[in-house]
Amino acid sequence: MAHTPVNHPARPVYRAIGGLIGLYLVVFGALGVIASAGNDLFAQDDTKVLGQGTNLGFSLLSVLLGVVILVGTVIGRNLDVAINQWLSYTLMVISLAGLAFLQTDANVVNFSIVTVIVLMTLSLVLLMVGMYGKVGTDDEKEAWQKARLVL
Repeated sequence: MAHTPVNHPARPVYRAIGGLIGLYLVVFGALGVIASAGNDLFAQDDTKVLGQGTNLGFSLLSVLLGVVILVGTVIGRNLDVAINQWLSYTLMVISLAGLAFLQTDANVVNFSIVTVIVLMTLSLVLLMVGMYGKVGTDDEKEAWQKARLVL
């Protein structure tokens, strides 16, 4: 992708932000598992964690996604860039589906509007992290600079 910056000066900051998002998802999911222990996997009740609606199923999914983001952040080598970009799109789809089914019986992940807003914000920040965290050779950086200046 010629439009994605290579060796951005702030890439360590972006990588740290990606790690914090993964850590937040793990903590949220772990607290959700604790809060919804004993409930059904997709219970539609008033379980809230950090002000967000959740159930055991979404809490487990949050832990899984957070661990994947953290592993990608630790490994680096542009694997974190791919993981962050793909998972940001996944989180966007999940949050938009949650918004679509918010007031229906199809709300199987027990979302609230706060959950949708937080998840969409996390996905947008994760997408930004994925787009500015790419590492490459000096030749790739020079090619990106030339492509950028053409536009």
